[in-house]
Amino acid sequence: MKSPDFTNLSAIYVNCTLKKTPEPSHTDSLINVSKQIMTKEKVKIDEIRLVDFEVASGVYPDMTEHNWDKDDWPMLFKRIINADILIVGTPIWLGEKSSIAQKLIERLYAMSGQTNDKGQYLFYGKVGGCVVTGNEDGIKHCAMGILYSLQHIGYSIPPQADCGWIGEVGPGPSYGDTEWQGKKLKQPVGFENDFTNRNTTFMTYNLLHLASMLKSNNGYSNYGNSRNDWDDGVRWEFKNPEYR
Repeated sequence: MKSPDFTNLSAIYVNCTLKKTPEPSHTDSLINVSKQIMTKEKVKIDEIRLVDFEVASGVYPDMTEHNWDKDDWPMLFKRIINADILIVGTPIWLGEKSSIAQKLIERLYAMSGQTNDKGQYLFYGKVGGCVVTGNEDGIKHCAMGILYSLQHIGYSIPPQADCGWIGEVGPGPSYGDTEWQGKKLKQPVGFENDFTNRNTTFMTYNLLHLASMLKSNNGYSNYGNSRNDWDDGVRWEFKNPEYR
């Protein structure tokens, strides 16, 4: 079987850890597994650790227009929107995605009313997934919220679009830890876990396959989904049976 060509694709990983660079991030460790696959497939890669930047809270494109002194979001968004694939990475705290991940989603939502050159919402034709790490439960819960939010604003979500690591139930070593409770571990935690490795691999390739299909077809047809056409009065085959 001929291997697919993904060399025309680009991906951006946004790590929503609470730890500023250069502090090690467990989420970064699992992100790196996916990044390595993309690198070998010659995909163009970018990465943002969001907490390193001054990203204002709010749901407007530029919060300096709404009483904030500084907002790095407009600059960061240019990097995000230029990528074909967005992968959101987050740790789990109290069973939820991080506050930084929620801020990212809110700022993405701020841009979702804008349109592309076909009159569709801006994120149409882009693909999204997520990487979740922790040492208790919550992977599926976090993925559910992140992936719902991404598809709601226009990202396309392929099958198996999430991966994660939580270890055994209850507090324990986090992904990539080499020590736990003062004791040296034989190998970094999670690196040999087949379930995590399989899901991370499947997620990465499914993101690539869907992004490749969309890009080769110039995204979605704008028949029936153009906000600009709707505002101009186009209704395609829609007709409300109660409308007179």
